[in-house]
Amino acid sequence: MITTKHPGHPPAEQFTDATEAVDRLELLYNQATAFLCEEFIRAMADGAPDNQRIRAYYPEIRFSTLTFAQVDSRLSFGHVSAPGTYATTVTRPDLFRNYLIQQISLLIRNHGQPVTIGVSDTPIPVHFAVASRPDLTVPQEGAAGFTLRDVFDVPDLSTTNDDIVNGTFQPANGTGPLALFTAQRIDYSLARLSHYTATSPEHFQNHVLFTNYQFYVAEFEAYARAQLADPESGYTSFVSTGDHEITDPAAPIPALTKLPQMPTYHLKRADGSGITLVNIGVGPSNAKTATDHIAVLRPHAWLMVGHCAGLRNTQALGDFVLAHGYLREDHVLDDDLPIWTPIPALAEIQVALEEAVEEVTEFEGYDLKRIMRTGTVATIDNRNWELRDQSGPVQRLSQSRAIALDMESATIAANGYRFRVPYGTLLCVSDKPLHGELKLPGMASDFYQTQVARHLQIGIKAMERLRGMPLERLHSRKLRSFDETAFL
Repeated sequence: MITTKHPGHPPAEQFTDATEAVDRLELLYNQATAFLCEEFIRAMADGAPDNQRIRAYYPEIRFSTLTFAQVDSRLSFGHVSAPGTYATTVTRPDLFRNYLIQQISLLIRNHGQPVTIGVSDTPIPVHFAVASRPDLTVPQEGAAGFTLRDVFDVPDLSTTNDDIVNGTFQPANGTGPLALFTAQRIDYSLARLSHYTATSPEHFQNHVLFTNYQFYVAEFEAYARAQLADPESGYTSFVSTGDHEITDPAAPIPALTKLPQMPTYHLKRADGSGITLVNIGVGPSNAKTATDHIAVLRPHAWLMVGHCAGLRNTQALGDFVLAHGYLREDHVLDDDLPIWTPIPALAEIQVALEEAVEEVTEFEGYDLKRIMRTGTVATIDNRNWELRDQSGPVQRLSQSRAIALDMESATIAANGYRFRVPYGTLLCVSDKPLHGELKLPGMASDFYQTQVARHLQIGIKAMERLRGMPLERLHSRKLRSFDETAFL
């Protein structure tokens, strides 16, 4: 007979104070992961216990209400849509502490009901339990001297999915979801983020810039050093790929012998409201991968600031494109978000980007049209689309009124829509293939030298504008469905 060893199941408790509720979540989570780490160390040293499973569970937040909430109709989150019971499992409450306090506070305030904190029935995979212990590594299957999954729980992809965000979730036992992501889905993404970006999730800031060129990194580092030199800037440190963190603006940053797939850099503020820059490289698959995992951190906004092909003869190299619509020919999200789903422009993001362009370029009003066009951006999955028969693609581009084409923007915007993360796109024209102006080495060098710094400054200034905006205003109701989770 196989028995189960666990750290104990303390009784669930009700809380009307969000900070105390999160303190309880941290206690339960720390007890569970410490137990798993200790038992894992023991099993690796002494061998697997006979006829015994080692198991601990994620903590959970549970909430019940018998009435509809009377809330401000402008608020798109912080309340459940109907009477019932709702729950979510929680991981890394230390990492998500401020977020959890904010979301739980809104729920308690809007409904006048307590939340219940207890132990869930979802086991914590041992791989995720030891993730915060750099001295521990889970060996590959067969290398431990015993079958790992016979003793410990391992990641279960059959229950790690995006059913909630995709709107296909079917409640079990009548319990609805309280948050967009389960604990195991979050743990999965935290592990992936460390792998792809070579920086710890703790460093990610609430405002994320995506780019498709490494040229932007040097400018971002220069900007970061200037901010660290200014005691009034509010920025506290700069973290480069490899988790190397500096607070002295003159401190050296060691070069890595091998860059990760998506080099990532963080200009940090004490409250997490700084800016993260991710070089996702080229292609919609990379764009989807990055946003799939960053989404679990619940950033306040993400923007694409990359290069594109200008499709109109009236555009010049270096002109800006502010996307207000997207033609999705990238196909990577077709199974998650139907192609007929509109991806709307978000007014708050559009205004912040346009104002930032005006500030940096000093063009205003009608004159802004000299260097910026607003229109549809097409995203395609074939970098060399120009070499194919152009009659099909060009006709579709013309019918969609597209003014620019790239390989990432629509993917990032569509995943922002899917994950309820405010999104926007400001691109810079680096070539005009339909008009014979290809991206050649000499031309590219001149273009990059003159435009990269200005383009990055616009993205940063837009983020700084968004930083000062209340979350209730930034998180548009356009991103929320009929039956939405209470947590952002």
